[in-house]
Amino acid sequence: MQSSFDKLIPVIVHTIAIYLFLGVMLRIFSRRQLGQLTVIDLVITILLGSAVETAMVNANTTLIAGLVCASTLLLLNTFIVRVLLKSKRLRHLLSQGPLLLVHDGQFVEDHLRQGGFTHEDIMEAIRERECAEIADVRFAVLETNGEVNVILKTK
Repeated sequence: MQSSFDKLIPVIVHTIAIYLFLGVMLRIFSRRQLGQLTVIDLVITILLGSAVETAMVNANTTLIAGLVCASTLLLLNTFIVRVLLKSKRLRHLLSQGPLLLVHDGQFVEDHLRQGGFTHEDIMEAIRERECAEIADVRFAVLETNGEVNVILKTK
């Protein structure tokens, strides 16, 4: 007879595999962070959670399987954050640097596409800085944390 703990080992393994898979896939397919999520991005995020839930708990819907899965996610995330803090090389491989979206009042179209942004997205960030005209923007930069920082031209 299989012990209770042995039944939870697949939950741990599946949770780790799905965490790593989703981490890589979301990094590849989107530079948007929570602050820049559109309605579609939010729906996809919610559906991803639902889509992988059964696989993460290995079809085991007991409370303990859910707790083991959640604990594994939290511990794995803590471990990865600590590894990234200590390893500059790994941090460089996994994270992308800042991305210039506007330069001297002009959109940098290739970078907008690369970051998954529209002109309207950037104009919204510019208006949040109480600026109405793109011509008044020296730089708009997508930072590594997903925030768009805007630097205005001096008058």
